[in-house]
Amino acid sequence: MPKLWDETIEAHRRAVRDATLETTAALVAEHGLASVTMSQIAEQTGIGRATLYKYFSDVEAILVAWHERQITDHLKQLAQVRNQARDPGQRLQMVLEAYGLIVHEHHGSELAALLHQGAHVARAQRHLTDFIRQLLAEGAATGDVRDDVGPGELASYCLRALTAAGSLPSKAAVRRLVMVILDGLKPRA
Repeated sequence: MPKLWDETIEAHRRAVRDATLETTAALVAEHGLASVTMSQIAEQTGIGRATLYKYFSDVEAILVAWHERQITDHLKQLAQVRNQARDPGQRLQMVLEAYGLIVHEHHGSELAALLHQGAHVARAQRHLTDFIRQLLAEGAATGDVRDDVGPGELASYCLRALTAAGSLPSKAAVRRLVMVILDGLKPRA
């Protein structure tokens, strides 16, 4: 059992929350969504059920919190990728590829179907759309991206096209999808 008491109350709360999120995700991956109980989670994390219920009302609430953390981490990852590139065209390509690979790795499970609904997903989708829209606007300003279609509309097209990454057989196929998308974004001659 993990030691969950830290130096401060806030650090302790974070440790309990993180352990709960990780344990729940692992249990769902191992046993399936329907068979995980609050008792199992409490036992595996080494905390009492009463304490667990102070943090979360049920298994679904834990999974939603875990998913929110995953989404936040993915958005941070995309920002880091963006910041590594030299120019707008490269930034756009690297971000689209990184997002396509995220979709490829995390798509299609029973858990994904449950969690890809709700307000937190809608907020993240708006954030992601705006993030891509900004990259497209930068690319249009430098002549790397077509300017005959607005960047908001292009962002929507890109994100919809990248949903296909979830059903592709390999990372190489995801990279080819990104190249097709980028070809469609080139300025008209």
